[in-house]
Amino acid sequence: MQIVDTHQHLWDLDLFRYSWLDSARSFRMANYLSAVQGLNVVKSVHLEADVDEPYMLDETRHLLALAERADNPLEGIVACGRPEREDFKSYLDKIAGHTKVKGIRRVLHTQPDAVGQGATFLKNVAALSDYGLSFDICVLARQLPIAINLVSQCPDVVFILDHCGVPQVKERHLDPWRTHITEIAEFSNVSCKISGLVAYADTERWTAEDLRPFVEHVIATFGWDRVLFGSDWPVCTLSATYRQWVEALQALTYEAGETNQSPNSL
Repeated sequence: MQIVDTHQHLWDLDLFRYSWLDSARSFRMANYLSAVQGLNVVKSVHLEADVDEPYMLDETRHLLALAERADNPLEGIVACGRPEREDFKSYLDKIAGHTKVKGIRRVLHTQPDAVGQGATFLKNVAALSDYGLSFDICVLARQLPIAINLVSQCPDVVFILDHCGVPQVKERHLDPWRTHITEIAEFSNVSCKISGLVAYADTERWTAEDLRPFVEHVIATFGWDRVLFGSDWPVCTLSATYRQWVEALQALTYEAGETNQSPNSL
């Protein structure tokens, strides 16, 4: 079965700075290719890795150069951005128009809640539709109401909810996450990535069954046509190898058949 990975990361510490990283290890394309070996990953999308702000533009240009090469599956870039800034559109003008720039992400789960609710933020995210760009929502489960408000204010923007809204898998907290997922799924311009879940499980003792209620609720609410597979590599390696995450998700969705597990869905 072919795999389209809609959420992978790379970071090269020799080129850029990522203040949030505790590790001193770089993860480059060669490492990704080794991780996916034998899994038939035919395409991937790179998600910005919350690079320090002075490096945002350079990181995007570096990744676009990688996407132009024929020796890797990289087909698209979701670039870093700061919609809370007044000069956001001037930044967009520097990267928009490239066919492999697909969208923008601003990690919100590391920021004060006010960032994703500000008037400038909402205005600038709404403007993404003018550029033909999507917006990836990366929030904690408790911040899902902020995401719902954002989506409601920007009906013309295509949104992708990352990591199933970051549920507390290890703690098995289904509610109010479940209610909020049902609510955000009612917006037809929102899709959801089934990604990241293993990183939120018990890193030492997780099983596929621990993930089942979260995976099944997302599929039930969004439907097969609005869910996407994402590895969240190398973050997933906190708990699992790339192959282990793929095999767990394939086992959980086995009864749905390969048609639903295909690149058009998972």
